[in-house]
Amino acid sequence: MTFSLAGRCARTGMFGVAVTTSAIAVGSRCGFARAGVGAVLTQHRTDPRLGPVGIALLEAGKDAAATVRDLAQGTPDRDWRQLAAIDAAGGTAFFHGAHIRSIHAGAQAPDCVAIGNILADAGVPAAMAAAFARDPAAPLAERLVQGLEAGLQAGGERGPVRSASLLVVHQHSFPYVDLRVDQADAPIAALRALWLAYAPQADDFVARAVNPASLGPAQA
Repeated sequence: MTFSLAGRCARTGMFGVAVTTSAIAVGSRCGFARAGVGAVLTQHRTDPRLGPVGIALLEAGKDAAATVRDLAQGTPDRDWRQLAAIDAAGGTAFFHGAHIRSIHAGAQAPDCVAIGNILADAGVPAAMAAAFARDPAAPLAERLVQGLEAGLQAGGERGPVRSASLLVVHQHSFPYVDLRVDQADAPIAALRALWLAYAPQADDFVARAVNPASLGPAQA
């Protein structure tokens, strides 16, 4: 009941994930990313513990393929899980557990991996990856949102989605973008609206944290 993608911007070094599902608050449990390291997706009978474990494997020097392999081999419930990862070099990998009976699929494109389960069409992840790859010069967050939109256009889930999230990391321990629509009738459209509102302010929020004097005199 989830489709998602993880991506890297080769130009800036940013990493990010975008996820949508039919359940509430998907952003709290499925997508994980760390600046300079990579990103991990965990879904289908989701175990959020696998996200930080995957990030730690990437940080220890494992590539995406080894990270996904070790994550799957390291959990006794692997047959219920769907996993994906992208590493610092842009390498990608995904895994589908044997107990996933619904339509499910994964797809890769340069600097991107997309996965989904309980899909209306097996082509959804390929549509997401293709949309992400279409304009490498666009901001990473924009490309990730376009990926979700393409997945929905390609059929999306078997039922309506209810929540969506966007996470992008860059250089610092805090996210560059962390936007969530926890419950809505059209969460991807709502996420798009949030991103468009947030985009002009994103760099300013970073400056407030790392170089507050650069913003000039404080306003009364």
